[in-house]
Amino acid sequence: MTLDALAPRQSAEMAAELEALGYRALWVPEAWGREAFTNASLLLSSTSSLVVATGIANIWGRDAVTAANGAKTLTAAYDDRFVLGLGVSHEPLVQRLRGHEYAAPLSVMEEFLLAMDKAPMIAEEGATRVARVLAALGPKMLTLAANLTDGALPYLVTPEHTQRARALLGDKFLGVEQSVVLGQSREEFLRRAHEHLAFYTGLENYQNSWRRLGFDDEDFVRGGSNRLCDAIVAHGDEDAVHASVNAHREAGADHVCLQVLGHDRQAAPLDEWRRLAGGA
Repeated sequence: MTLDALAPRQSAEMAAELEALGYRALWVPEAWGREAFTNASLLLSSTSSLVVATGIANIWGRDAVTAANGAKTLTAAYDDRFVLGLGVSHEPLVQRLRGHEYAAPLSVMEEFLLAMDKAPMIAEEGATRVARVLAALGPKMLTLAANLTDGALPYLVTPEHTQRARALLGDKFLGVEQSVVLGQSREEFLRRAHEHLAFYTGLENYQNSWRRLGFDDEDFVRGGSNRLCDAIVAHGDEDAVHASVNAHREAGADHVCLQVLGHDRQAAPLDEWRRLAGGA
């Protein structure tokens, strides 16, 4: 879920309310909005038990030493409530937005992780262990996550993908994202789902992931086919959403991150968050 639509102080207050509702973790993105580490610090400072995780911090947004040392400071300052989620992101956010060359993402990620492990830090928290996971969809990135990190956070996946990811990760952490439209007519569900998937259906790495799950070019029209929407976005009442969460858990997920798609993408769906809190 994203709080970037709110002013910084308001987003911190919202994090505190989510904690009070019983949510145990908050995943924050890094795209065109807030810088991930600064945002995590803001949200951690306003809460006392909530885990704040970057979902994900773009490795092209900082070098390995900065990532390692920043994560150590956040982890030490906030009693191990920070999780560093890292990802290679996508060509539009790397090449067009940041001006880097988006090439060889798997080898670049491996080099980044190894450089993090070697990063020096002479501050008091220099020896702090950081929990880190990878945004991983394909078998090679999932295997890298199993070998060099604490686990993975796949995005826009089905329980079938979760089962395959668990087999590759072994006993490492597996968190998955589940997009949700709570209630609403089918027409409104499809409007929100198509709007949500519009950016992702044009990205090759998501297309490849969905191909491995049996989808094809007909499903990759802008916003996705209805079949893709039904597979990726949960729809229904609270029980239906909880059933989708349980399907991922039964397939091997340790944690399911709910991304609620509200009526207005620029407004926090607080009512839906409150309604779903009982199953948090």
